[in-house]
Amino acid sequence: MRKRNRKGKNPKILIVTPEITYLPQKMSSLAAGLSAKAGGLADVSASLVAALFEMGADVHVAMPYYRRIFNFDSPDHFESKRQNYQSRLSQERLHFAQDRIFFYRDRVYSGYHGESMKISLVFQREIINNIIPRVRPDLIHCNDWMTGLIPSYARQMGIPSLFTVHNIHTQKTSLEQIENTGVDAAYFWKNLYFEREPQRYEESRAANPVDLLTSGIFAAHFINTVSPTFLREIVEGLHDAFVPACIKQELANKYYAGCAKGILNAPDPDNDPETDQALSVNFNRENMPDKKWRNKIAFQKATGLHANPASPLFFWPSRLDPVQKGPELLSNILYKVIDQFWPQQPQFAFVANGEYQSVFKGIADHHGLQNHIAVMDFNDELSRLGFAAADFILMPSRFEPCGLPQMIGPLYGALPIVHDTGGLHDTVSHLEAERNQGNGFVFKFYDSEGLHWAIEEAMSFYQQDQELKNRQIQRIMGEAKASFNHANTADAYIGVYEQMLERPLVQWQQ
Repeated sequence: MRKRNRKGKNPKILIVTPEITYLPQKMSSLAAGLSAKAGGLADVSASLVAALFEMGADVHVAMPYYRRIFNFDSPDHFESKRQNYQSRLSQERLHFAQDRIFFYRDRVYSGYHGESMKISLVFQREIINNIIPRVRPDLIHCNDWMTGLIPSYARQMGIPSLFTVHNIHTQKTSLEQIENTGVDAAYFWKNLYFEREPQRYEESRAANPVDLLTSGIFAAHFINTVSPTFLREIVEGLHDAFVPACIKQELANKYYAGCAKGILNAPDPDNDPETDQALSVNFNRENMPDKKWRNKIAFQKATGLHANPASPLFFWPSRLDPVQKGPELLSNILYKVIDQFWPQQPQFAFVANGEYQSVFKGIADHHGLQNHIAVMDFNDELSRLGFAAADFILMPSRFEPCGLPQMIGPLYGALPIVHDTGGLHDTVSHLEAERNQGNGFVFKFYDSEGLHWAIEEAMSFYQQDQELKNRQIQRIMGEAKASFNHANTADAYIGVYEQMLERPLVQWQQ
């Protein structure tokens, strides 16, 4: 833990997030049962808040009031707790954005553009109009396009803001729509990023769209992506075909000004083979050789694969999206690989949705390989069992802002096969068993030949002496647990906060 300064007052940190997995029990009277999760942002937010709270920082959280999603004892019990919460508002660290648009939702995000935009604007209206004036934070931490207006407001108010870019998706709206939602955008409109350079407020109000993600990057005092390499790749133009020019330019401006950093996400702490309830048999690093194979048998039976613990099992856990995730690379060589290693009886399992589902089903049906190729809709419990069952994780992504499966796999003793890009580059290095180094198999060039080479490398390792394999897998499991955790992620964010504030985050009171 960093040294504490004996002078002054703890700075107040407000974390703005549309989702979170949990809160420390002593942080709020409503912490128990409070969980709204759609993805990795919820886990990162929870771990960061917990780390800050445990070290004694004055951390506050702003999030939507999801009545239906939150798991409270009963509506009446929750209402009494909420009223008690309102009466002790100044002592609370949890601040709800309250509007009926949140009350009856059964999931965090909407699949409809118009609804997603409305939810985002209402959320930001409540943050700007009510929560920031009440909390009066010293620093605001925002996340993705759903909070893209807030750094512009914070800059106008003179409040330092950190903006985290979890992915490169953005949305656009107009000043008119923003103001119709109840936000006084005229107050901070010059800090927003428009589709074209605005001449004056009136001419831009209805006819010059505001880019929310780019606005957040443009206006924030400091930004971070969720991978150091992905940030550098964007700035260097490696992903110009997929990253809008405005996002690239504003990230580059922050990067070259020394106001940008990459901070890796980490897997949910529930991804632990020793405690994971979705597994057929729990195991740890020490007893992995004796127990992991039982999960393979259970997974093979659940997916219709031939039940054979000796078959090398390749597991695809990400969506089957050819724009980013690379399923087309595998489809081009899948039959070739199975034929090449037929004596070893390799198996490929897909527990993922996406347009390439039909392609892999077609390959299995055409060649009569249903016992070697399983294609299933995504299911969280089956996916967790897949990690525990697999020998290898397939992630040949064209680009990857961070990625989590390549970090989850090693925790369960499954070694990742990845393209050398973004967060995959930051977390996977090529295995060199003779040097006791590396944790997976990495190919440099994004094509089917590169992936084929990496699979051959994986199969070469698979056919090594069992004792050698076990030693390497156990080493990798231990290193993954030490490296891929939220404590390290939170510590990196705390360092950025302290840099922005130019003082220690936790200080002794006078």
